[in-house]
Amino acid sequence: MIPIKNKKKALEATIEEMRKFSLSYLEKYTPSKQQLKTYLLKKYLKKNLTNVKKQDITALIDIVLSDLEKTKFISDKFYSETKAKHLIQRGTSINKIRNYLISKGINDEYIKETILKINENNEDQDFFSAIKICKKKRIGPSRTEDNRTLFYKKDISLLARNGFDFETSKRVMDLNKSDYLKIISLI
Repeated sequence: MIPIKNKKKALEATIEEMRKFSLSYLEKYTPSKQQLKTYLLKKYLKKNLTNVKKQDITALIDIVLSDLEKTKFISDKFYSETKAKHLIQRGTSINKIRNYLISKGINDEYIKETILKINENNEDQDFFSAIKICKKKRIGPSRTEDNRTLFYKKDISLLARNGFDFETSKRVMDLNKSDYLKIISLI
């Protein structure tokens, strides 16, 4: 049996090791708290430490994550705001942004704040994001007039798969070419 002193030293060594791993991971990526927790858990489960239990590892990971939060190396609020900005620039709908942040383990409170900020900055963000998708995929109003009626259902379904509701998709699809070009020049 392993003496208690050696086990304690081993746990202290793993905390320092975890900090080093997490800091090197933070240098490369800007993860959410949940992503970093998953990364560290996978890293230490692969090691197969014989004298350390899984519960001890998760407790150590929580300690390291709380230290990183206190020192502001990691912040779910900052992560949600920056990811949302990046996704809006790409033309992602608000529904898709919400689902993405939920999948990354962001707290509901931060998600609601981020969505409110998006709506405060631009009331009709989904409309402009849908226009960006149309430009990027060359669908809807960016098609030639004779092809628009042929591909109407296909284009609406593509917008629906990207998270836009039917009213927004219909508004974008019903734009005429001149209005679409004016909006594109403003974006």
